Amino acid sequence: MAHSTPSRAIRLLLLAGLALALPGCGLQPLYSGGGSGAVAQGLASVAVSPIPGRDGWLVRQALTARMGAGTNARYRLDVRISDQLEGLGLLANNTVGRERRTLRARYQLVDVASGEILLDASAGADAGINVATSEYATVAAEQTALENLSHLVADKIVMQVAAKLLASAGAAPASAAAAGAQSSPAGAQSSPAGAQSSPAGAQSSPAGAQSSPAGAR
Repeated sequence: MAHSTPSRAIRLLLLAGLALALPGCGLQPLYSGGGSGAVAQGLASVAVSPIPGRDGWLVRQALTARMGAGTNARYRLDVRISDQLEGLGLLANNTVGRERRTLRARYQLVDVASGEILLDASAGADAGINVATSEYATVAAEQTALENLSHLVADKIVMQVAAKLLASAGAAPASAAAAGAQSSPAGAQSSPAGAQSSPAGAQSSPAGAQSSPAGAR
C-alpha cells in the first residue's frame, strides 16, 4: 500500500522523539514550520537513485512516498540493499520451522552541485517468519515480511537524512552570523582615530585666547 505524503514521516519522527522540543534545553522541533519548514523542503529536494531488485524497488517506493518526488533535486540519495533469508530451527522431519528475514541498507546523501558526501550511514531491520505447511503460504509470508521491512528501513533512513538536513540548515545561519561579527570590529576601530582629532582642535583655543590681552593694550 502506498504512503502518499511526507506527513506520515513527520508523524513517525514526532513519535520517535526526534521532533520533540524540550523546554529550557535549546532543542528545536525537527519539523519546525511543517511542510514549509527547512527540513520538509530539504527532504522534497532529495532524489532517490534507482535501486536494483524487488527489495530495492520496495525501499525506493517507500522513500519517495515519505520525502516526495525529488524534483529540482539539490541532493541525491544512493542506496545499496542487502536482503537475507535464513532458517532458524529444524523440525523432527528435518524441515525448517521458522525463518528470519533481514533487510539492510547502506546509503549516502550527496550534494548534487559539489558532489560532496554529506551523510554515509546504514539502516536495517529484521522479522521472524513462521514456515507454514503450505509452500504458497510461506512464500506469501516472506513477501509480506519484505514489504514491512522496506517501510521500517525507509523510516530509519528518512529520520537520519532529516536530522542531517536540520543540522545543515542550522549551520548556515550560524556561519553567516559569525562572518558578520568578524566585520564589525573593523568599523569599530575607526572611532578612536576620529576621537583623537578632538584634543588637537582643543589645543588651538588657548592660542587664540592669548591674543586678547595684546589687543587690550
